[in-house]
Amino acid sequence: MKSEVILEALKGTDLLWFSAAMFIGLLGFWLRAWRWKNLIATNETITVKTIPIFWSLMFGNLVNLIFPRAGEVARCGAVRKTYPIKFGKIFGTVVLERTIDMLFMLFIIALAFLLEGSIFIEIFKNLVSLDAIKGFIVEYFYWALLFFLMLLLMGVFAYQKFKKTAWLGKLRQFARQFVSGLETLIHMENKVGFWVATFSIWIIYFLMMYWMALSIPATHTLSATSVLMVLVMGSIGMIAPVQGGIGTFHAMVAFILLYYGVSEEQGKIFAMLVHTSQIMIVLILGGISFLYLFRKKKVTLNV
Repeated sequence: MKSEVILEALKGTDLLWFSAAMFIGLLGFWLRAWRWKNLIATNETITVKTIPIFWSLMFGNLVNLIFPRAGEVARCGAVRKTYPIKFGKIFGTVVLERTIDMLFMLFIIALAFLLEGSIFIEIFKNLVSLDAIKGFIVEYFYWALLFFLMLLLMGVFAYQKFKKTAWLGKLRQFARQFVSGLETLIHMENKVGFWVATFSIWIIYFLMMYWMALSIPATHTLSATSVLMVLVMGSIGMIAPVQGGIGTFHAMVAFILLYYGVSEEQGKIFAMLVHTSQIMIVLILGGISFLYLFRKKKVTLNV
């Protein structure tokens, strides 16, 4: 993509809408931290505050830019550095949080299908072959089943052989802590706040994408349902195990925008603007989080 084209597109950017999208994106990060704090604080005798959790979350996002998915472990370690909470429990809350987000993403996909079903059907016809899917299932189903059974037998054999060893005892202890993290959703006090925050996070994602679309001349005429489809495709692109969704996010967003009359070049510029704005937030706040966590002293239990 020529730099002149990018510069020309950026010159026409509406700074008011762009600034509003950046602000609400930042609000989304804070809300995610507040929601996660509620899970972590469940059944703890110490007071867990949102600020350290926010910086731990931003540190994890920073690490994700370098090592895909490693940020989920890194943010658990950052919380552990601040609060004397079991690592297994913290990791359990991360898995729980991600699972809930995945379910909400499936809901958003279903909503987009209801509102933009014709686009879904057109994409499906162009990209998917039912005969190829059927052939793949028939050919590999039994091999997959055999592989699963072999793994199961190996797991049972390994457990019987090593069940009395110290490291397996530590693994069982971690598993109990992990389960306690998953159970925080049941025992959490502020359940209403948690679910309101979860709904709000996805509304914020949509508004950020919509306001970004309004800020660029090539996409400012997109309808709300069209932007919802862009959000769906962009979210799918972010799931890919690459640093910060770089490449996959841009490709998926540009691809869906073609169906709404936006050229591939302009689609990539829009994707770049959305993605780069978020990356800049992560880089700046992630760097600050590193300094914050480096200087932060661990909270001690009162005995």
